[in-house]
Amino acid sequence: MRRALALAAKGLGSTAPNPAVGAVLVKAGEIIGEGYHHSAGEPHAEVLALRAAGETASGADLYVTLEPCCHHGRTPPCTEAILAARIKRVFYACSDPDDRVAGGGHQALIEGGCEVFRGPLTESAVRLNRAYFKHKTTGLPHVTLKMAMTLDGRVAMDSGESEWITGPEAREVVQRMRSEVQVIMVGAGTALADDPSLTTRLADDAHRADALIVDSTARTPLTARALQRDDGTACLVACCEGAEAENIKALAANRAEVLCVGEKGGRVDLRELMRRLGERDVMSVLCEGGPVLAGALLQENLVDEIVFFVAPKLLGQGPGPVVDLGISALAEAAEVEIVETRRVGPDMIIRGRVCSQG
Repeated sequence: MRRALALAAKGLGSTAPNPAVGAVLVKAGEIIGEGYHHSAGEPHAEVLALRAAGETASGADLYVTLEPCCHHGRTPPCTEAILAARIKRVFYACSDPDDRVAGGGHQALIEGGCEVFRGPLTESAVRLNRAYFKHKTTGLPHVTLKMAMTLDGRVAMDSGESEWITGPEAREVVQRMRSEVQVIMVGAGTALADDPSLTTRLADDAHRADALIVDSTARTPLTARALQRDDGTACLVACCEGAEAENIKALAANRAEVLCVGEKGGRVDLRELMRRLGERDVMSVLCEGGPVLAGALLQENLVDEIVFFVAPKLLGQGPGPVVDLGISALAEAAEVEIVETRRVGPDMIIRGRVCSQG
């Protein structure tokens, strides 16, 4: 199952609206076939593993990271392929929350004569597909908030200088994070100050994420690097419905896909924006914005996970990572469950789950 999970991780960011799934066939203690789901519309992990094994699949055990599907979609049901191959036992790590499956795959396999077991590594499998589970159960994307800061909690100098707080090893981890999501998001302030390209720069990565600039007044410069894309991805600009029409028109004419969203407090209604993204089958968003956007997302209870990169440096000046949470008492503080801490080069990574998201 650990091998199946490692295979499944290769599909993160590119399978939406499907989950990332890996499968391994074992017979007489040896792996005879394996596969993972690459993208929606392509064969599922189970089918690829069965193809790799060929006729030797009969009587084998199948380990798969998610309950096999039992419905007709873009591809036929995996349960039918499993039964036709005469698989003896099926071990799946976790159930599929999709109403079209949700226990149906398990039951179909039992009725077809398979022995079926749920587990092992259920928790790991759910975590791997946390974006899929969030989207399937709420209609909203899973949002990860990433920030880089110094040991004294500064994300930039008072002058705005912030390149580079962390070292090259940490930046490599960020590129890997980008490769596993569908959308990389910043606010207009970051777009203006840093002019990021919002692309993935890993040599071994074929997946590319879309960019999203949250820009209430549609003031993003037409020369912004995020707009200059030649890899088939889109740059979305989310602005308020009352933004200057000429600005919107100019952005749309210069490669931007403009999303006009309702207003809340003079800014883009972030909850409506996330709902709109969910309707587009966006399951995962990585926010690399500044303190204002970070605070607004947290205040709206839209952040699922935070990843802070902490550099062993002291600035003694400059903004912190989050502002304006609307908190007036210590008892109201947003609580975070720390799930990982580790060194990467000279820096520390602190990963946590925002408890208010359940």
